[in-house]
Amino acid sequence: MDMINGADTVWVLLSAALVMLMTPALGLFYGGMVRQKNVLSTLMHSFFMLALISVQWVLFGYSLAFGPDVGGVIGSLEWAGLRNVGIEPNPTYAATIPHQAFMIYQMMFAVITPALISGAFAERKRFKSFVIFSLAWSTLIYAPVAHWVWADGGWLRSLGALDFAGGTVVHITSGVSALVCALVLGRRSGYGKEAMEPHDTTMTVIGTALLWFGWFGFNAGSSLGAGGLAVSAFVNTNSAAAMAMLAWMTAGWIQHKRPSVLGASAGAVAGLVAITPAAGFVTPMASLIIGFLAGGICYFVVENLVRGRVDDALDVFGVHGVGGVLGAILVGVFATKSINPAGADGVLSGNFSQLGVQALTVGIVAIYAAGMTWGILKVVDLLFGIRVSEAEEEQGLDSSQHGEVAYRMGS
Repeated sequence: MDMINGADTVWVLLSAALVMLMTPALGLFYGGMVRQKNVLSTLMHSFFMLALISVQWVLFGYSLAFGPDVGGVIGSLEWAGLRNVGIEPNPTYAATIPHQAFMIYQMMFAVITPALISGAFAERKRFKSFVIFSLAWSTLIYAPVAHWVWADGGWLRSLGALDFAGGTVVHITSGVSALVCALVLGRRSGYGKEAMEPHDTTMTVIGTALLWFGWFGFNAGSSLGAGGLAVSAFVNTNSAAAMAMLAWMTAGWIQHKRPSVLGASAGAVAGLVAITPAAGFVTPMASLIIGFLAGGICYFVVENLVRGRVDDALDVFGVHGVGGVLGAILVGVFATKSINPAGADGVLSGNFSQLGVQALTVGIVAIYAAGMTWGILKVVDLLFGIRVSEAEEEQGLDSSQHGEVAYRMGS
């Protein structure tokens, strides 16, 4: 107990609260972009994860992700039900804060990750199947990958993989899984033939602002202490988001002859995604470069490669998948021990091997997430059916799945 640092503990708990806010903020970000008849369903996809994954994390998710290592692949169930996870520090992960503070902080990452996937299958997935899929996905994909990359003894961590706040664990897993979901579920009825315009862009902008706010806890909180590394990650997070927003909006302005509000929102999120794995390893100037590349490349992928070919309803793969891959790779270029001695140098600091480690990590995580997601979807579809009927889709998921509507106008 004597090792606990009050400032570090307060910062981690505050950061956990900031990351918690990101999940309902994601619901607003996604909810504004769907049609009015699917707003509640889309909000629920994010909001419900706060309950489902919080319980899963306490019962066994945390133990699988961070528990005592089993062969570098998974944690044992020694910490199931938070047994042996108390208020004293755990020097393996966080020597200056209570073990439960580290646990609850990591819980919020586990909560938002399956919620991110939901944007790909918005407006067409059966809610019961969504619940079962999310629980299975968090257990069979998120927990093992978190262990590989972050846990003591995890095999990718042992190889030297760097992921400061979740570029591989959160964004590559969710982004790649989102693409698989979009392909397996197929296009929405009328996709490409009828307008599917966002019903409330204001809601999306509010969601973006709250995500940006919460992301300071996501990235700077991953320092697990109130010190210089947290400040560095905070500055890098804001810089990358700002630059990516400018890059995406400018690219859209050039191509479509107007500055898009939705484009600005998507660009900011793309920058936040890309800087996530690098936030605690790079300089502010590197963060601007990462943000610029994220805004431009993610825009190009969404506008010219994915949209119109695959019905990734809310561009999850183009923003989170591509942004996560880009950020994870660029760690191998821009990382420097002058920012974080516990990290590694990248190519620009003379260490070319780190780029190879990052590329290998990206490939392994992407392939695992894609294959396991496909398998989970097929099993859930066989047992319960994953897609609503055509009539339910036409009615809207708010009414057909929840028996409620978002807005009642007039009489």
